[in-house]
Amino acid sequence: MNTIFNRNICVISLAVVGSLALSACQKPFGGDVRRADTSVNAIDGTGLSDIMLNAADPNEAVSYFMRASSENPDRIDLQRGLAMSFVRAGQNEAAVKTWGTLITHKESTLNDRVDYADALIRTGDWKGAEAQLDSVPPTHETYKRYRLEAMVADSNQEWKNADSFYQTAVGLTTKPSGVLNNWGYSKLTRGDYKEAEKLFAQAITYDPSLFTAKNNLILARGAQGKYDLPVMEATQVERAQLLYTLGLAAVKAGDVTIGKGLIKEAIDTHPQHFEAAVRSLRALESNVSNL
Repeated sequence: MNTIFNRNICVISLAVVGSLALSACQKPFGGDVRRADTSVNAIDGTGLSDIMLNAADPNEAVSYFMRASSENPDRIDLQRGLAMSFVRAGQNEAAVKTWGTLITHKESTLNDRVDYADALIRTGDWKGAEAQLDSVPPTHETYKRYRLEAMVADSNQEWKNADSFYQTAVGLTTKPSGVLNNWGYSKLTRGDYKEAEKLFAQAITYDPSLFTAKNNLILARGAQGKYDLPVMEATQVERAQLLYTLGLAAVKAGDVTIGKGLIKEAIDTHPQHFEAAVRSLRALESNVSNL
């Protein structure tokens, strides 16, 4: 990320140096040389704002957009960039405050209100998020809107609505792994382990690197008494962690002998020392049930 950012800064710096050199050649030595315009307006053409949002370090992006938006307070794109950067940096309270101000701007959009709801959810303000989503017309059909609607419905235990929203969200994106994982977790909390297993498996087919879905899949299988790892792409470290998760699930289900065997296998599988699994195995062997 920093490499891309530094390269663009170098390009900007070279442009400034070139401008100064040309000015020096055209004027008598010692004449006034106008300082190059390095304001936000001047460098926007290089796509710096996009770079800061997508490639820069989140905290660097926050600093950039704070400075840029203070210099240009009427530009909603810079305010939007600041709000997004706060979310990326994990500064959710600051993001909520910024989005709350932004949606009052005359150029704000329905997407801004949806993003505001997202920030509210990140701070645990489910009622506030629901109020924002309710203010968005039903004709505004986007993936993010329906994904958030599903999460809010989950929080209210409105399972039928949640399933409907999740299904709609899946159909509105080409990368549904995240929402399928969320939907599967919703099913898992309801005790519908078979359907949860199916959804987690689907999530993994779209994104084989999504470890959260892999671990959730193991939890769903363990809850059904399935104590073997399914065929899936996994590193050696991931496989060890999944075996450990399965072992704990077996122990908590009362299948202690099977659980101990799985935890031992996890220790043997891990390429380094697997401290958490070792502690759990020692506890089991000492007849300590608190894992």
